Amino acid sequence: MKNRRFLCLSILFLTAITRLWGISFSNLVLSTDDRLLFRTDFEHQQALFISQLTDLSMQQLTAFPERLNVVNNGRTILAHSRFGTVRIPPSGGLPVHVAGLPSFAAGNIPLKGRVPEFAASDDGRWILYVEPTSPAFGNLLLVDVSNGTRRIVCERIELPSADFPARWSPDSRLFVYSRDNRLFYYPIFQDLSVMADEHFRQIGPGGITSVLWGQHGDFYYFTGSTLYRVINPELFTRTIYGDFLSIGIVVGVMPFDFESGFDRFWIAPDSGSVLINKRGKNLFLFMLGENQYGDSILPHVTLPQGAGSINVFWSASGHLAVVSSLKKDIVVWQLEVTGNSVRISMPGNVPVSSDGLLSPDGTRVIFWGESGLELWDFANWQIIQKLSDENVLSCAWIGNRELVTGNRNFIEIINIAGADFTRRRLCLSGADEFGFEDSARNQRILARVGGEWFTSDGRNSWTPAINPQLRNVSLSTERFRVYLEPQSTGIFRNIPMIRNTISVGTVSLVSNHSSGAAYTTGRQMKVALCFDLYDDDTGLTQVLNALRRFNIRATFFMNGDFIRRNPAAARAIAEAGHEAASLFFAPIDLSDARYTVTQQFIAQGLARNEDEFLRATGRELSLLWHPPFYRTSVMINSAAAAAGYVTAVRDIDHGDWLSRDEALRLGIRLLSSSLLIEQIIDRKKDNAIIPVRLGLNPGGRDEYLFQRIEVLLDALVRSGSDIVPVSAVVGR
Repeated sequence: MKNRRFLCLSILFLTAITRLWGISFSNLVLSTDDRLLFRTDFEHQQALFISQLTDLSMQQLTAFPERLNVVNNGRTILAHSRFGTVRIPPSGGLPVHVAGLPSFAAGNIPLKGRVPEFAASDDGRWILYVEPTSPAFGNLLLVDVSNGTRRIVCERIELPSADFPARWSPDSRLFVYSRDNRLFYYPIFQDLSVMADEHFRQIGPGGITSVLWGQHGDFYYFTGSTLYRVINPELFTRTIYGDFLSIGIVVGVMPFDFESGFDRFWIAPDSGSVLINKRGKNLFLFMLGENQYGDSILPHVTLPQGAGSINVFWSASGHLAVVSSLKKDIVVWQLEVTGNSVRISMPGNVPVSSDGLLSPDGTRVIFWGESGLELWDFANWQIIQKLSDENVLSCAWIGNRELVTGNRNFIEIINIAGADFTRRRLCLSGADEFGFEDSARNQRILARVGGEWFTSDGRNSWTPAINPQLRNVSLSTERFRVYLEPQSTGIFRNIPMIRNTISVGTVSLVSNHSSGAAYTTGRQMKVALCFDLYDDDTGLTQVLNALRRFNIRATFFMNGDFIRRNPAAARAIAEAGHEAASLFFAPIDLSDARYTVTQQFIAQGLARNEDEFLRATGRELSLLWHPPFYRTSVMINSAAAAAGYVTAVRDIDHGDWLSRDEALRLGIRLLSSSLLIEQIIDRKKDNAIIPVRLGLNPGGRDEYLFQRIEVLLDALVRSGSDIVPVSAVVGR
């Protein structure tokens, strides 16, 4: 019976949906003046391009709004997608590539995985970007948007995981960045060539989550249990480099240490209190100015297992709301401070999503997601109006009465000052159908979005087209002939080929495109990713959220002790659709001579684990296991097989289980998580099983591999790996 159940589960996992790989081109259309119009698709995003075949130059005509930013006092809108970052004026217009940043039109091949993050200064002049140089490291670049000049701020910085490693001051006069768990500041001078060495700009230990800019420009820094405040003008106007904290004051001493790898904090607009998210499990609200707290402090909010996408809204009037996604639901907590007491409430009305932004004046909030766009009254916590039922990808405020929003059809501005909420379209997000106008006088570009047609001359904005007449599709002119050539390997699924019929030569439209030297894809290979849960569930929520965003199903090994103490964690894994496997009943070393290990002992331990999982989740464990700590023998494996189990063996032992104490005792250097990722990518092979240990190590570690799960997933998929559950490879 058990063998049949395992076979059925294996077939289910082996027939899971295959994730598409590669960039594809479609609908080539050639004009009489040798301009090629085409659409490019990559990982569920698309963009319309036009190329001048005489020099193979390329221009982007639509902008997919995966992320929208407003800078330069509302005078510039930045739209970020897999094809690059473009500028769009609030008056509307065609997207313009931001010089100095990678873009497909400029010859850069987009990467799989997450869209690379960036940090733009509020004045719109500067953008910080991490250019990958290896699977886990890159160079932090400062890009001058006006001319595309790039300056290296620091080399070999860790690629961003959950947070970008730099933060701008509100006045755009400096930024703070983190490297190797140390914090540095970088002031913007007129002549950046005179910048002092990094050693003289050091703030102290910590990650980027250890620092925060207040709404009034003050700088906050957590080190240990102490929270410092530094007034920004003092920081910038210093004439010599010296001790950063000498110009700061202590505003609070917490009853626990702040851990930058796990914790987050937010400062009240009036600088009177701080909200701390401790390890993604508890929320604490402390009044600042009180330097001592009692030892018996309790959290104000205990976050439920699986609470992700936590968003904090805090207005100058003192209203504080925390919104989180929980499975398919949205949960809201409101925290009200009265004197030294905090009152917690959970309103019954919830927004459409946890993705949202508070207006600059703190009176209204916009929430967006797959179910649409909503405008809320923040103080009264009630919806004002649902502005859209469509899937909204991103939003940003332009002042207090206008917002820019983007879906798969348009980027538009909504004016909420009046009662009618007027809309104005700025740019197309994509095109369902396109071509050149059938006219003897000109060949304007036509594009259909839904049931509407638009036109542009390639220089000015898209405008509504009246009675559009498409020219018949042509793939040749007097000078050129174009066609699509299918590809069986590499990063392109097909390639537009350009044949010059006059000079008799054929070239690829993307012959000069490059993805850089950071990733070598090689041939596509299958690897299994698994997570071991021995003691506590620290890191589980982060991992589940990352796997959901990447659309990856993995395997989680759990023992009975863990399941009994963390039933909500076991349920979260099962409900997320991942493979749940056995780690025996207790976390004991079965190879230890102190234990008498028999076939019956193994069978009973596995059966008890099945019972614990069924009791916690109402579901059955898969008949897949590995012994605790992967320490096994022929007898142990045979006993498990007799009980119907298949034993998984790790193929890559990167040592993320090694504690600080064990490393000191054995004289082994403890590698950083980024170095572990580089090691994994270097050693991976087809059908390899890659384990990651969750939970805190009793012997301590400076950081954990699961804290950089997004970087690991990026590195795997960008190097050509198809990530599958363990059951998909154990039968090899």
